[in-house]
Amino acid sequence: MDIIRTRALRGPNLWSRHTSIESVVHCKGAEQSIEQLPGFEQHLRALFPGIGELHPVVLGQPLSLAHVLEAAALALQVQAGIAVTFGHTAGTAEEGVYQVVVQYVEEPVGRLAVKLAHQLIEAALSEAGSFDAAAAIAQLRELDEDERLGPSTGAIVDAAVARGIPFRRLTRGSLVQFGWGVRQRRIQAAEVDSTSGVAESIAQDKELTKQLLNAAGVPVPRGRPVTSLDDAWEAAHEIGLPVVVKPQDGNQGKGVTVNIVSREQLAAAYASAAEYGEVMVEKYLPGFDFRLLVVGDRLVAAARRDPPNVVGDGTSTVRQLVDAINLDPRRGEGHATSLTKIRLDDIAIGRLEAQGLTADSVPEPGQRVVLRNNANLSTGGTATDVTDTVHPEVAARAVDAAQMVGLHICGVDLVCESVQVPLEEQSGGVVEVNAAPGLRMHISPSFGRGRAVGEAVVDQLFADGDDGRIPVVAVTGTNGKTTTARLINHLLASSGRVTGMTNTDGVYIDGRQTDSGDCSGPKSARNVLLHPDVEAAVFEVARGGILREGLGFDRCEVAVVTNLGEGDHLGLNYINSVEELAVLKRVIVRNVAPQGFAVLNAADPNVAAMAPTCPGSVIFFAADRTHPVMATHRAQGRRTVYVDQDAVIAAEGAWRERVPLRDVPITRGGTIGFQVDNVMAAVASAWALGLDWDTIRSGLASFKSDAAGVPGRFNVMDYRGATVIADYGHNTDAMRALVAAVDSMPARRRQVVISGAGDRRDQDIREQTAILGKAFDEVILYQDAAQRGRADGEVMALLRQGLHGATRTHHIEEIRGEFAAIDHALDRLEPGDLSLILVDQVEEALAHLARRMTEAAA
Repeated sequence: MDIIRTRALRGPNLWSRHTSIESVVHCKGAEQSIEQLPGFEQHLRALFPGIGELHPVVLGQPLSLAHVLEAAALALQVQAGIAVTFGHTAGTAEEGVYQVVVQYVEEPVGRLAVKLAHQLIEAALSEAGSFDAAAAIAQLRELDEDERLGPSTGAIVDAAVARGIPFRRLTRGSLVQFGWGVRQRRIQAAEVDSTSGVAESIAQDKELTKQLLNAAGVPVPRGRPVTSLDDAWEAAHEIGLPVVVKPQDGNQGKGVTVNIVSREQLAAAYASAAEYGEVMVEKYLPGFDFRLLVVGDRLVAAARRDPPNVVGDGTSTVRQLVDAINLDPRRGEGHATSLTKIRLDDIAIGRLEAQGLTADSVPEPGQRVVLRNNANLSTGGTATDVTDTVHPEVAARAVDAAQMVGLHICGVDLVCESVQVPLEEQSGGVVEVNAAPGLRMHISPSFGRGRAVGEAVVDQLFADGDDGRIPVVAVTGTNGKTTTARLINHLLASSGRVTGMTNTDGVYIDGRQTDSGDCSGPKSARNVLLHPDVEAAVFEVARGGILREGLGFDRCEVAVVTNLGEGDHLGLNYINSVEELAVLKRVIVRNVAPQGFAVLNAADPNVAAMAPTCPGSVIFFAADRTHPVMATHRAQGRRTVYVDQDAVIAAEGAWRERVPLRDVPITRGGTIGFQVDNVMAAVASAWALGLDWDTIRSGLASFKSDAAGVPGRFNVMDYRGATVIADYGHNTDAMRALVAAVDSMPARRRQVVISGAGDRRDQDIREQTAILGKAFDEVILYQDAAQRGRADGEVMALLRQGLHGATRTHHIEEIRGEFAAIDHALDRLEPGDLSLILVDQVEEALAHLARRMTEAAA
């Protein structure tokens, strides 16, 4: 079995809404049915018992090695503790070739799972093959822990997802964007984008923090920065023993030593703190260590933190007791688990020595042995939730501390006997204020119930009912996508919104082109949603992007399918029929928001059939209001858009709105049928978005079909008394639409300039010129820039074959080069002629035509 290609589907895709790894797999001979592989399944299960059940027949097909690859890649992830459920294997028209799709949560983990599953299968195929399933699962688990978000950021993301707020991880770390465009917010771990760098700097400076808190009336321990060991000892006497020594700029309890009562202890503590920078000495407050979490202007969680410790049993050494505690599955390395393993490092050894013990000492039964001075979870400490017992005055002082520093999410560290009594009544105080505090002690405390701190952070970022989304319109189909997308974008811009648009010509932000080339894929869409000024987005969605990576967004407010007709690019990427193309294109319809709309061409049966898959509502459009699909939809009181005499009509129940076609220049008074279809789709979309009708009418009136407005989409020009039309039409449906359009325009003699893309089927290339041969007197053929896998001259030969028996064409020429063909065509024109130039290099060809027009005018 060979894996031909593997790609990551990072958004909703052909197979599901899940992010997935898609592999194209080639199985040879007996590999297409494992029943023909004696001993394979037994060896497979011996190597990996956790693979689960393998059904002998899958969707009526024999179980192939491709199906085993799916099952193994999914099972390996599940065994590693990764929450995946979706897998699918589909045969293709090619013998022995399958598409295997397996869900992932983190892309590198999904890719590794497929790789390991392949290794498992190869081992099972060999009698002497070996596969260490335990090692493979451990490798996946370790990679997942490295790749996934930490518990603090993960809790916030989970809370956002629960509210329907989209998110995007901007780095491999904890920088995450919530929402889109102008409504986006960002976090870095447990720090929000509205928190200033000044506030963070204040929180890092412990002496300055104490001064500010003292000014706000928040109790803090006495203390000051020191410059040497002697100065530290002097400060300790000024303050009064016992004292605490810690770095002035530190975090996570690093370099902190508490309850110092002698110069020897002070010397060791000073050396430890000095490793992290400047040192400060402050009064040791007796009591317990508490962490209070403040979000915005309220306390949302509180925990008592206890330092790592063990309790003697009279027989086990300290080392053995630590090892036993570390067997707890909740304890791991770093922050991936709710608890951290206790380390018997130099600091722990020093703390043992202070208690007259070593790692090999056997503590008395019930003897509590403390292994660190500080109670941070990152050093193996534990946390007990005490949120419900915090006195209102204690909570108020914590909020005062956070607001004095300027932190929107703040971890306030208290030392006191109890949080049930005001600090002033028990000589307690705030010892630290922390930016970007760890949340896991509140999410999964060692004892007590977890608190919804992720939800509290999201509520701080987004008001109730705000999902952080901007309107997104997705446009797909065979023809008219770019024009429809540009028209919808123009209507949105006319309403005063800053828009972002992607299409096959580039990316546009507020009318300014920021990228060029074919930008109809998911990467360009994601880039638009990153832009902080964008208030609405319109995306042309091409089949290639969906196949390659899925959608660049999780859902849209409006999905437009212009048409499918006979399809395009059939025979590529295992899409061989119009019906299969419809399944692919309807991905945008299946991912409409529940309150959104699908705008569908009722006259195209494959498009109309998409309606039941839409989670939202449907607006059908068609020129003929009596079409059965339209008539049924109208009779049900639902939204339709159609043509009545000389106007586009929007109807819902008994309500009507009229847009005269004489006021829509792009349609040439309603004579250009395919442009009327594009206008109906755009009107329906604007209606779905709630634009007012005056804006829609004025926007349609101001939209021009010239090279600046819709380059390469029926751009009409005058050349020495002849009519020249430039268009990017490149499939049979486009040819028919163009022929219908030019038939409505008077001309003495009709000429067409055409090439063909090599990635179409032979019959599709021939059919284009067969259609044109019935409508044009002259046909000038040229070979375009990219033959796309075809031999030199092969496309030209196919185009000529399509002209055999042409009923109207009497003059055929072949020209090498697009611009040479354009020049030759223009030179042959006389006043009253019409030339349809089907351009390939749109931008360059239009620039060339513009120069020729300018020269002719001069």
